[in-house]
Amino acid sequence: MAEQEIKYKRVLLKISGEALAGDAHRGLDFAVIGKVCDVIKRCVDAGVQIGIVVGGGNFWRGLKDGGDKMQRVRADHMGMLATVINALAVADCLEQRGVEVRVQTAIEMSRIAEPYIRGRAIHHLEKGRVVIFGCGTGNPFFSTDTGAVLRAVEIDADAILLAKNIDGVYSADPMKDPTAVRYDHITFDEVLSAHLGVMDTTATSLSMDNHMPIIVFALKDPENIYRVVTGEKIGTVVKED
Repeated sequence: MAEQEIKYKRVLLKISGEALAGDAHRGLDFAVIGKVCDVIKRCVDAGVQIGIVVGGGNFWRGLKDGGDKMQRVRADHMGMLATVINALAVADCLEQRGVEVRVQTAIEMSRIAEPYIRGRAIHHLEKGRVVIFGCGTGNPFFSTDTGAVLRAVEIDADAILLAKNIDGVYSADPMKDPTAVRYDHITFDEVLSAHLGVMDTTATSLSMDNHMPIIVFALKDPENIYRVVTGEKIGTVVKED
């Protein structure tokens, strides 16, 4: 693919932990991860600079799993560690495919990953390396969606690629409401006012305040990642008017 066909030169790809678990919904499905990594390699080979944020819900969801049984901060810290497990798994799959990768974590764990440093992350991206960001923002009470937006803004990404288990933003939950309509384009204000749940309100507001467009699409077909970076119209684009 010629470089001029790339629409988004630098992207932040957000992948939920559940997506990495496949049909099992817990743990890691390396067949699924492998297919995702095949497409990421294709994008890198085409000249796209890719940062990745992975969730940790396939192992632990801080608020949901901890509930009233644990102190919230500690439950969230466990969730951050879960994201590192996923980051290392994706890194290994990419390296098996000849892709250079660096894992950076918001909480320092120098034996297994680099600490997050913005300048170093950008340097890696410019060298053609994939950078996987673990631990979300490094703070409790903030989701990995917010972490993804924060890193996207910090690395000057062109867009956030929000890979989900649904193929876009709908007017209602399409699994519950057969009359739900999928949007091709929608504004941040519309997402917030209608409580559409694309991301949590903190992440959505941060995207809006920093003029960071979000493309929401289904990860069920990993080729969608490649389609998005080359400008094919799939999923839903969330941005300002």
